[in-house]
Amino acid sequence: MENLALIDSFSEFKDDKNIDRVTLMGIIEDIFRNMIIKKFGSDDNFDIIVNPDKGDLEIWRNRIIVEDGKVVDENAEISYSEAIKIEPDFEVGEEASEEVNLIDFGRRAILSLRQNLVSRIQEHDNTELYNKYKGLVDEIISGEVHHIRHREVIIIDDMDNEVILPKDQQIKSDFFRKGDTVRGVVKEVQLRGMKPRIILSRTSPKFLEALFELEIPEVSDGLITVKKVERIPGEKAKVAVESYDERIDPVGACVGMKGSRIHGIVRELGNENIDVINYTDNKSLFISRALSPAKISSIDLDNDNKRAEVYLKPDQVSLAIGRGGSNIRLAAALSEFEIDVYRDVDDDSEDVNLSEFIDEIEDWIIDELKAIGCDTAKSVLELSIEELVTRTDLEEETIKEIHQILKSEFED
Repeated sequence: MENLALIDSFSEFKDDKNIDRVTLMGIIEDIFRNMIIKKFGSDDNFDIIVNPDKGDLEIWRNRIIVEDGKVVDENAEISYSEAIKIEPDFEVGEEASEEVNLIDFGRRAILSLRQNLVSRIQEHDNTELYNKYKGLVDEIISGEVHHIRHREVIIIDDMDNEVILPKDQQIKSDFFRKGDTVRGVVKEVQLRGMKPRIILSRTSPKFLEALFELEIPEVSDGLITVKKVERIPGEKAKVAVESYDERIDPVGACVGMKGSRIHGIVRELGNENIDVINYTDNKSLFISRALSPAKISSIDLDNDNKRAEVYLKPDQVSLAIGRGGSNIRLAAALSEFEIDVYRDVDDDSEDVNLSEFIDEIEDWIIDELKAIGCDTAKSVLELSIEELVTRTDLEEETIKEIHQILKSEFED
């Protein structure tokens, strides 16, 4: 009965996709050796033969034959009279091998054997799974939506393993139904107890980078390098690319004719607006490119403090800042410089710097206006009250008062 149970245990695990035959044999042998040590005190003189394919297992106990009455260690020695019961030709001084039956270990030990085997195999599978997905961090995997919860989506991937897509790693426009195919990058692998928890992300910049490698042949072939990616997931992204082959236009190759190459990536990311720019070590030029589509008049760099003062024509300021400040925020993250935007106005124009109103407007309000590129009176007046409310943290009443103060400066 015990042998039949053991065969069932072996059959259950021998087809396990996460464990090879040699490892399974090692685990089984290790479990039996522990059981032998508990019963006999040592396993040094035992041979264990395992055949997991058939469920066969043999345990042989090897003991030295000594004269009757001279046995000191019953585990290591056997009397001559006992030895010849096993094999009549045995002589004193020889080694006698005797098969140990499973029933000799006791029913309780045999019952716990299967539990130990299940536990050890599960522990091995969890370790293998953890190591496998740890090596896939920042790589794209795809799978099918299995279950939708309030805070996460459960996905069964192509390797038939469960991965988690949390709500905060989903793009705002993402909407999933059971059975949908989903792609993302492995963000991290957590261990909860002994069970791995594989976290997927669709908001990570690494997802966009991996999509470039997947969809654009020159990137996957190494002819074009993605230097850096910054995203506001589902809204806007900037990707800096570089090619060491002068014959290749990296931006053109990534975007394609009329956006044909990048269109699939944009659609995957919920119509995220993607700006692809040429990377350069020239910081001024790189910041200028990062602020596209705005056209820069001039830039003053403070490399020590990582600050850039950017001057633009009045009609370019809103383009540089972008909707809700998205363009300038991404440009700053991409270039790793703090960017201040200023209007480049002609010297003969009738305008007044906001700092001239320090007696009438508080410092922090002036700083708030400068942060959105409004450093002169006319630059503020060119924007409607509604626009200023949207772009700043100022109250509508405060903005109306500022408008009135600035307008009075230009009234005769």
